[in-house]
Amino acid sequence: MSSTPKQIHLAAHFPGVNNTTVWSDPAAGSHIEFSSFSHFARTAERAKFDFLFLAEGLRLREQGGQIYDLDVMGRPDTFTVLAALAAVTDRIGLTGTINSTFNEPYEVARQFASLDHLSGGRAAWNVVTSWDAFTGENFRRGGFLAQGDRYSRAEAFLGTARELADSWRGDDIVADKESGRFLADPAAGAFRHKDEHFDIAGRFNVPRSPQGRPVIFQAGDSEEGREFAAASADAIFSRYATLEAGQAFYQDVKGRLTRHGRTRDELLILPAATFVLGDTDAEARERAREVRRAQVSGQTAIKLLEQVWNRDLSGYDPDGPLPEVDPDPGEHTLAQGRASVRQFRDPLATAREWRALAEAEGLSIRELMIRNGARQTFVGSPSTVARAIDDVVQADAADGFILVPHITPGGLDAFADTVVPLLQERGVFRQEYEGPTLRDHLGLRRPTPGAVSGAPDPWTA
Repeated sequence: MSSTPKQIHLAAHFPGVNNTTVWSDPAAGSHIEFSSFSHFARTAERAKFDFLFLAEGLRLREQGGQIYDLDVMGRPDTFTVLAALAAVTDRIGLTGTINSTFNEPYEVARQFASLDHLSGGRAAWNVVTSWDAFTGENFRRGGFLAQGDRYSRAEAFLGTARELADSWRGDDIVADKESGRFLADPAAGAFRHKDEHFDIAGRFNVPRSPQGRPVIFQAGDSEEGREFAAASADAIFSRYATLEAGQAFYQDVKGRLTRHGRTRDELLILPAATFVLGDTDAEARERAREVRRAQVSGQTAIKLLEQVWNRDLSGYDPDGPLPEVDPDPGEHTLAQGRASVRQFRDPLATAREWRALAEAEGLSIRELMIRNGARQTFVGSPSTVARAIDDVVQADAADGFILVPHITPGGLDAFADTVVPLLQERGVFRQEYEGPTLRDHLGLRRPTPGAVSGAPDPWTA
């Protein structure tokens, strides 16, 4: 470990469709009104966080043919929210999840270039695909674009969007004061791209933005996803909750960078993390137990179990044992629009594992769902949480964290006021922003036009 401590990167996730938010808390606010987004973003900026992150959902979730009404019902358009936030913030990065399956490269490249201009260089793109035909029913491609084709389209989509961003090489338009006209380089914005997915040509009409291209985020954990991150992403999300698993993931992904001509500091690894604070560690632990029980009500526990069992389990007692009936291993039809069901590729094996755990520890359905739903979480007094975050980063299990509070929009306030000053005292977190762009916050170079690494399919989970 270096004698100079690593600087910690912190970001804030405004929860989207989830059961993270404790809706029963009187402090829980709207996920639609702009005041919630602006309060959240301004708090993150006051705390000198790197960026704000928005997830995206293109269709309301359903379960058993009914709208899933135990979590957020919807979300305003990501670009609209981020553009509005650009007007009420000055430095915080603005990261949006934009789908490559149901959009077009020209449109998305233009939107990100515009956001980067409007925000002064703070735009970032979390590139995803849609994996299910259920979401696709909202779009023209829902009926005929196969899952494998979505992955190859996504790879081509990102490369094409980068070509469009690079079609402006620099100051290709200059103002001629004598004539009162703007003079453009004849080649400015010109592009032609043809492959199996796209056949487009024309002139990109947004000049090169402050960052050149948006910062690219990626979330795949497969072999292909890790290799893509090493080749082309600027940051990768991690889901590993233990120190040892985090270190293994960190070393694996960072170890791939050299063969792509990159250094270890050109890719950041940022797990999501929840936190619960208290005046003492004991108070925080008790509050954390209350939060988890509020997040996983009896109704929610049954619905979460149904997503694995693929059966109607409404007749079961959430405070009773797991069902004796096995999961239906067929194609998931009960839960629609929820990507998390993909992690349970073998529901029968999952059921065996959960039954063994429940029997060994005497867990009810609800208790098991609470236990299984926990992610990397920091619980304790501000000093305990600050030390724990620093320990994980200095141990090379992460470069920082994307914090997901259980209350929106005020859930970051206590962290900003109590934990951040302690990290600053440790010398591991900035006192002030050192530059105006998100690339400055993340320590990333501005890309050279045309310098795009090739990469395999990044979105195979």
